[in-house]
Amino acid sequence: MIRTAFLAAALMTTTALPANAVAQTAPAQEQTAQLNLSASGEVRITPDQAQVSAGVVTEARTAAEALRANSQRMSRVFSALEDAGVQARDIQTSQLNVSPVYSQPSSRDGGTREITGYSARNTVTALVRGMDSVGPAIDALFEAGANSLNGVTFSSSEADAAETEARRRAVAELYETRDLYAEVGGFTIERLLNFSESGGYAPQPVMFSRAMMMEDSATPVSGGELVVSITVNGSWEIEG
Repeated sequence: MIRTAFLAAALMTTTALPANAVAQTAPAQEQTAQLNLSASGEVRITPDQAQVSAGVVTEARTAAEALRANSQRMSRVFSALEDAGVQARDIQTSQLNVSPVYSQPSSRDGGTREITGYSARNTVTALVRGMDSVGPAIDALFEAGANSLNGVTFSSSEADAAETEARRRAVAELYETRDLYAEVGGFTIERLLNFSESGGYAPQPVMFSRAMMMEDSATPVSGGELVVSITVNGSWEIEG
């Protein structure tokens, strides 16, 4: 009886092994053949407006004096922008702060720094519509008392239309390339698996130096061209 039970147990163990082996060596699921492509569409447009960021920096013995002097000069800056044809809705305060001014550390006093005064900074951002008005607007800012120019960014009021056209060109190029691959490769397109977009419109920043505004005539500006580029990506299931 003992030998019979042992033999039965051994046979059960032996017959279980092939089942485990079959489960481990089952073929993996067949992967779907895919075609992955990218294409870009580009449109070039001429800027017709610019965002100008400038302001006033003043220093005084106390914070109140620095802010008071700054406010007086900024009032003239706002008036100058409006006189230059910039609409009130296109003028916005983008930064206003007052901070202490410290002395240079000295070895005689242990390297400590003392507050010697205060600095007030007020920055305005203005949207100037019309490229012919950009130079005169910058001149008006500095003639009115501005002493800080952070930069000029060119843009276009037609950016949305340019983006739409760039998308049309990108998609047309993508599908034309897809059909070419299918024809030359001898396979068929079954269905769309994935579609995405990247890129778009970005205004063009241009930095100015104070030396550029020392001429008698209006500050010269050139917007050049803005490039609107859209990239589309597509994946399709294919059958060979």
